[in-house]
Amino acid sequence: MIAAVYTQGQGLAFVERQKPEIKPDEALVKVDATAICGTDAKIARNGSRKARAGQSWTLGHEFVGTVVETGAAVSGLTLGARVGVAPNFGCGHCAACIRGLANMCGEYSAFGIDMDGSHARYVRLPAAAIAQGNVVELPAGVAPESAALAEPLSCVLNAQKNVNLRAGEAVVVYGVGPMGLLHVLLAAASGAAPIIAVDTNAARLAKARELGADLAIDGRAGTTVARVHAATGGRGADAVFTAASVPGIIPESLEILAPFGRLSLFAGLLGGQSTVPLDANRIHYRNLVVTGTSGGCNADHRAAVQLIASGRVDVRPVISHTFPMAAIEDAYKMALSGQGMKIVIKGE
Repeated sequence: MIAAVYTQGQGLAFVERQKPEIKPDEALVKVDATAICGTDAKIARNGSRKARAGQSWTLGHEFVGTVVETGAAVSGLTLGARVGVAPNFGCGHCAACIRGLANMCGEYSAFGIDMDGSHARYVRLPAAAIAQGNVVELPAGVAPESAALAEPLSCVLNAQKNVNLRAGEAVVVYGVGPMGLLHVLLAAASGAAPIIAVDTNAARLAKARELGADLAIDGRAGTTVARVHAATGGRGADAVFTAASVPGIIPESLEILAPFGRLSLFAGLLGGQSTVPLDANRIHYRNLVVTGTSGGCNADHRAAVQLIASGRVDVRPVISHTFPMAAIEDAYKMALSGQGMKIVIKGE
């Protein structure tokens, strides 16, 4: 089978690999659809912080598929079941794991991050992923390419849940690439208003308006703070999500927050750029909250599947290109070019 394989310190290659063999407590999934994440692109360029030098593994962690093999010791998974898989599983016994937050486990592993993932025809599900509830059966009728976006939607859901976003609150999303657009979609489904998108790409701003943003601002114009205050009657935003890895938007975000506003640092920054100036007095006197989230837990993933399956959040407009698995190299070329939005690879 063709696979997108990264070797730490050497780079990305598209090579033939053997179909995985499973142990008695494992299962095998045939990939129906898998998306390319910004994290996959970062790994392709710079490697993974969790991998050791010389380690090789198949990328991909946003996927759905069909169970085609189960080990003799596996229960609860049936052959032919269509499933989604939350990518992070933990040690199983630390404080985070006990709370069901494997994404925050200090010893977590993840498909496509430090072990073989979904950018190949088949994915092996290890015993820990099955035992910890990472595998969820998909509702009937949900399209695989939509369901493959449950993982990124779960990350967005985690962030919006973390700031306790409520109906009627003013929201600003900095950066409306695929993840920012998912923020717009989920905020709209939650009843937030107004929703304001900030970016430097006119096409992405137009897409944000199409998907529910009430106002789109070109961040290069230098008018973001004034326009947000004008759109909110002078109050400012109740919640801001930074969905772009741009250091300068973080201090600016504090300027547009209303009293008791919440800033969610959603996108990580590149190494060497993660120290930014913050106005501590503004945070203090306006009772602001600055927080962050990384990934989503299994419960977030299951909720995201339901949101997609119910039609409450229609992720299809975020998908700009679809490729067959045989053209996975072309899919990566598109993703690494920075063109388009969400790139989905379909199984055959």
